[in-house]
Amino acid sequence: MPDIIHLLPDNVANQIAAGEVVQRPASVVKELLENAIDAGATQVILIVKEAGRNLIQVVDNGIGMSVTDARMAFERHATSKISKTEDIFHIQTKGFRGEALASISAVAQVELKTKKNEEEIGTHVVIEGGEFITQKPINTATGTVFLVKNLFFNVPARRKFLKSNSVELRHILDEFHRVALAHETVQFQLFNNEEELFRLRSGGVLQRISEIFGRKIQHQLIPVSEQLEWIRLSGFIGKPESAKKIRGEQFFFVNYRFFKSNYLNKAVQDAFENLIPSKYLPSFFIYIEIDPEKIDVNIHPTKTEIKFEDESSIYMLLRTTIKKSLGVYNVAPSLDFDQNPEWSNLSSVNKNTSITEPKIKINPTYNPFEEKKIITSKEKINLQELYASSRKEILSPEIFDLPNPPLIEEQSLLRLSNGRWVIEKENKLWFLDPYRIHQTVLYENHLKNYKGNALSQQLLFPINRPVYDMEKEKLDSIKTPLFACGFDMDIESDIVTITAIPSDVPQEKVIDIIDDLLMELSDHSEDEFSTFFSKSVSKVSAKKRNEFIQPSQFYPIWKNFESLGCPKYNPFGKKNFEQTVIIDFD
Repeated sequence: MPDIIHLLPDNVANQIAAGEVVQRPASVVKELLENAIDAGATQVILIVKEAGRNLIQVVDNGIGMSVTDARMAFERHATSKISKTEDIFHIQTKGFRGEALASISAVAQVELKTKKNEEEIGTHVVIEGGEFITQKPINTATGTVFLVKNLFFNVPARRKFLKSNSVELRHILDEFHRVALAHETVQFQLFNNEEELFRLRSGGVLQRISEIFGRKIQHQLIPVSEQLEWIRLSGFIGKPESAKKIRGEQFFFVNYRFFKSNYLNKAVQDAFENLIPSKYLPSFFIYIEIDPEKIDVNIHPTKTEIKFEDESSIYMLLRTTIKKSLGVYNVAPSLDFDQNPEWSNLSSVNKNTSITEPKIKINPTYNPFEEKKIITSKEKINLQELYASSRKEILSPEIFDLPNPPLIEEQSLLRLSNGRWVIEKENKLWFLDPYRIHQTVLYENHLKNYKGNALSQQLLFPINRPVYDMEKEKLDSIKTPLFACGFDMDIESDIVTITAIPSDVPQEKVIDIIDDLLMELSDHSEDEFSTFFSKSVSKVSAKKRNEFIQPSQFYPIWKNFESLGCPKYNPFGKKNFEQTVIIDFD
């Protein structure tokens, strides 16, 4: 039997390995921008066309490369950042693995033009699909120019799975913002399809934040600062009133490197406890400076995961520092240490009144091990008394493969204390969730009716909402389908003005719907608009369980639900109803 194990060709191995580093055009942007920073650039220009599908170009005025270095840079594991294993624990640069350029050149057509300051002439390298094409002298300015053309041209399966241009551009903007926020002294420019989107000047952190997210954000930020022997914290946090439901203004940096951490996110959220509503997210731009030996950045090829030596101490320091800043700037409520606030509501007692010892009542015959009585169909069931004594459910219903529930009448509905409704039909108890059922009805109606002929109502007083550049890009990408659904809005400067809304959307829910749409657009394209718009409207507009007090409020919704065939699940995959069987011992 012949041997079956063999080595993969270099070009195949490189394409497979490239999948870890180059996931989309934004991955290429991140690697090239970080290389420019590592090269000591003070000016960086990013040019993209068709959201990076056709062209990604980065021009910097860094130190450049020699003829030999320009060729070696595209070899796998070739790097100038480290030379031995111990260097990994002293990393001060963005890159160090020597994988980025090799991975990019394996799945694209790449050109490199570079020159060092002390040399008179530069070099021009061309590589396509991992294969070296040519290297020749060229007259070019000091620094480096990278051109990445036709990304994934030799891996059509990967190219096919790219999202729409607007979605891919948003991911590019994310990476551009992360690098720009970490290096406020570097000038950045960004062009998309020959249109300038950003021109960021060299300056301070607050100036850089306002240039990216709009000038109005300056008045919403509070500085934070703390320095110990082993760590330094600095940056800005948003005031509680600026908190939003969507992510977008949450940034952590360690040693000028962007990273993600759910654990430290929780520290910030805890610092805002009782200051912002649940499910709202505060804005923050936190910069951590720490000894490189106390962190490990070699966790993932994207280098956005960081392992700290003492993460719990950083958690406590971050939480305490933010709380202190909120108190210094009179954002958090002040405490009166002279009087316990609970004492202010105590009623005065006459000094001649005798004080009696508090007493409690107990049932001496209560037996917790006594078996519960099972309801049988032979007994006469008094539903009113039975349901009144229960706070959640009468039985612990066993989950069956639920058939469609039977037809009901308004007078057969009985409301439980948890806001759900119950009926008894054919020896079965049916537990109905009015909130989820209403969501289902609204979702199906919006999905069916909003095909460009939705009824719209003009607002007497337009609704305004502040937006920053990334949100403006998102709203611009869905402005046409929003108009078809009944919304009319103008986006000027840092404000979106909503002048008309769908006739069946409550005015007080409009901002919540817009927030939800912006959050959904982070993971979906505008091509899927009709689906997630209908889901957003149904989630926000559906009546809560405690709003259904009378059967007459729920019954019309149930009739619409019946006309849909009584689907078992709502648009978010949760059950609309459950059933349990009343056991018969015959």
